[in-house]
Amino acid sequence: MMKTMPLLAVVLLLGLAACEPPAWGGLPTAVHTAAESPVVTSVQVPSATFSASATKVPSVTVQDTSSPVRPTPSLDPEAWKAMPVIPQVSQYMLDVYRAGQAAGRDPARFSKIGDCQNITTYFLAAFDHPGDYRLGPKYADLQSTIDHFAGSWARESLAVKGGMGVAAVLNPYSPFKDTKSCGKAESPLACEIRVYNPSIALISMETWYGNRSVAGYEKYLRQIVEYTLSQNVVPILATKADNLEGNYAINQAIARVAYDYQVPLWNFWAATYPLPSHGLTEDLFHLTQSRSFFDDPARMEAAWPWRNLTALQSIDEVYRAVTAQP
Repeated sequence: MMKTMPLLAVVLLLGLAACEPPAWGGLPTAVHTAAESPVVTSVQVPSATFSASATKVPSVTVQDTSSPVRPTPSLDPEAWKAMPVIPQVSQYMLDVYRAGQAAGRDPARFSKIGDCQNITTYFLAAFDHPGDYRLGPKYADLQSTIDHFAGSWARESLAVKGGMGVAAVLNPYSPFKDTKSCGKAESPLACEIRVYNPSIALISMETWYGNRSVAGYEKYLRQIVEYTLSQNVVPILATKADNLEGNYAINQAIARVAYDYQVPLWNFWAATYPLPSHGLTEDLFHLTQSRSFFDDPARMEAAWPWRNLTALQSIDEVYRAVTAQP
């Protein structure tokens, strides 16, 4: 008689299957709808500022582990849809960055924190390999940021694994942890920050398994942000392109956390929504594929070039803001 597989193992296997990226090849089939939005050829970034009525977030000191005061009033649940693709940067993030520099954080390093849509096979690695990307004249000014963070783009993060969600990245006993690099009591998140010593962390967590509550996702995401801030590392949170939960509750939670802690929000959803099938393949989770040639309109009908471009733009914007560059 077949033995019953433990529930945790089932959950992990389902998560790994859902988060397994397809191999590079031709563009996967997109699901077109009658009400499909037109393809975008550029991302418009409207200006926005944090609420003037928000409670002031206190400045941090080196290794300050206290949580920032959260703004009031609370964020409208639908406000995230109108937030710009490229993040705004609060004064609080300048304070965090300066504290990180005082503590010895490396200004030329950023870390990736997340699951399968952050693995180097697809995400950002091209920028460490000239010839694997084309900025074109429109985005040529991003080359200086690519050069500044050379080595971080293609690096294998200790806090990125397919299927590793918001709870696992915090867990010292996570099966995704690199036990050769990380201490026994270290979570993948803590290990990555200690080993690589970044000044910025790009946090993109798409997967949340089964019918677990979104409140649980948000609780763990807050812990990720609070730990990152406690280490004087500037976090950038990312929304996701899919809506597997059916009501965009996870993107609402991500935006709420970004708003509450006044950390940068990379609204990736807004970049993919105008694309054919909103940039999603037939499974409504994986992103449509093409190479990072940003001067090729045909390739820019797929989601992956936009993921790489807007992530690069977000890192560029945050770095320029915290270092007071034009």
